[in-house]
Amino acid sequence: MILYPHAKINVGLFVTGRRPDGFHDIETILYPVALRDVLEINLVAGRGECFLRCTGGDAGAIADNLVARAYRLLAKEFDLPSTRVHLHKLIPAGAGLGGGSADGAFALKGLDALCGLKLGEERLREYAARLGSDCPFFISGQPVAARGRGEVMEPVDLSLEAYRVVVVKPPRGISTAMAYREVSPRAARADLSLATRRPVEQWEGVENCFEEVVAARVPEVREIKERLLEAGAAYASMTGSGSAVYGLFKHPVDARALFPGYFAWQSDGNPVNDI
Repeated sequence: MILYPHAKINVGLFVTGRRPDGFHDIETILYPVALRDVLEINLVAGRGECFLRCTGGDAGAIADNLVARAYRLLAKEFDLPSTRVHLHKLIPAGAGLGGGSADGAFALKGLDALCGLKLGEERLREYAARLGSDCPFFISGQPVAARGRGEVMEPVDLSLEAYRVVVVKPPRGISTAMAYREVSPRAARADLSLATRRPVEQWEGVENCFEEVVAARVPEVREIKERLLEAGAAYASMTGSGSAVYGLFKHPVDARALFPGYFAWQSDGNPVNDI
């Protein structure tokens, strides 16, 4: 079975408080984009082992990869056959694009289908939540407003189908843990579900509170955003805790020409939520 885990962007992101459990309360909208990894899962002889091979970009340590962790999570409760898995990374790591979370969630979906577990979407989301706060989003991949740690999700009426999405990541990044340590929680500047009902060009208060923190360490973030706006983006923002920045364009744009030497990806004008 071959699956294509997709990335996400954050449309607005506010950190509103620190929680007693060590996490933070956030408010954001998660939106799917068609930048994809490739995940191949095959059943092999034996029981209870996941043989994972990674190619392409940085996938981190094999033992900690969310694909391997997804397999181990299900194997604790089900008598799974062994699997041979090949993950080819195209979504850059440390970008705020959710690539690792997508890989883990799609691994759960693939194992459910291949092994005939018939878990259903609700139970898959429950397992995904054990992997990471934003993993449940990738089970259905529809736009949602997320709050709490990010695991409380409600569908939101947002479509960016009329826009080309450009994603640019500078070579340098910042760890998620460091970004959360340095950000100062504050009240959300906007109700994102309401603010994003307006045309993109009229969004008010739709911002990422991590931008200032990350740009202080990675000045390229600010430079990328400014260049996207100068190129005609209707809106531009960092996604997640960075360091990738995206722009929404009504017209064609050559992202690689605009950002030589950086990772640059753009949708081709097709519906980006047709995942």
